[in-house]
Amino acid sequence: MIGAVVLAAGRSERMGTQKLLLPLGGKPIITRVVDELSASQVDEIIVVVGRDGERLREKLAGKRVRVVENVATDSDMLRSLRCALQALPRTCEAAVVALGDQPGITHALVDELIRCFHRGESKIVLPSCQGHRGHPVLLGAHYFDEIISNHTATGLRGFLDAHSKEVLRVAVSEVTAMEDVDTPADYQRQKRLFEPGYAETVSLP
Repeated sequence: MIGAVVLAAGRSERMGTQKLLLPLGGKPIITRVVDELSASQVDEIIVVVGRDGERLREKLAGKRVRVVENVATDSDMLRSLRCALQALPRTCEAAVVALGDQPGITHALVDELIRCFHRGESKIVLPSCQGHRGHPVLLGAHYFDEIISNHTATGLRGFLDAHSKEVLRVAVSEVTAMEDVDTPADYQRQKRLFEPGYAETVSLP
């Protein structure tokens, strides 16, 4: 089986409000990400939440997801990833790691990563645009224990750097597929992409 992990425990400090709940094209950002993963070939979706967990759970009610809490609310992304990897079934062959604030993710991209994995091209597969790698990242189960036990100081980026020769990059034509939403300016840009005719404002909902 192929699992999916959505990292949704961030504090949204640069946004000034919980960014994953912001509406985009008629649905919250977190819902948009989960819906695309649900439409893909993944078999199970785990969403890792933090301090805004209850609010996120409400938006995900009825979705095909399992919510896991990262109780260390001030920890980094690696801690959330470890929580998810430990929660996946032992039968899991690989995990697709997605960001909760990446609304441009598509089920087609996720399926392409999975196809590359099943063809045996690599056990680490990720998208790349203009020489820059991004998310989602498919990680073979072979690496789970290493991620859980090591790379504490450098995180997932350090893990990928350490295994750079084993990474298969899948070219994407538009960088928007890999962009996340960290600031109000990022959100305004995504609104223009997802909502034709959107008139830019200076305030968030």
